[in-house]
Amino acid sequence: MVVLVVVLLAVWLVLSIVGFAIEGIFWLGIIGVVLFVATAIVGWLRRSAHRRV
Repeated sequence: MVVLVVVLLAVWLVLSIVGFAIEGIFWLGIIGVVLFVATAIVGWLRRSAHRRV
């Protein structure tokens, strides 16, 4: 599970950088940032829920 979250974070980070670097696909950068934040939050919530058990 942790590996999946790390891979997704890396993919979203790359998409964000590419989207912001190429002005024509600026929307890709926005989507990458949103997905990066969402994945980080989900990973953090799952990790903290896993520690409670």
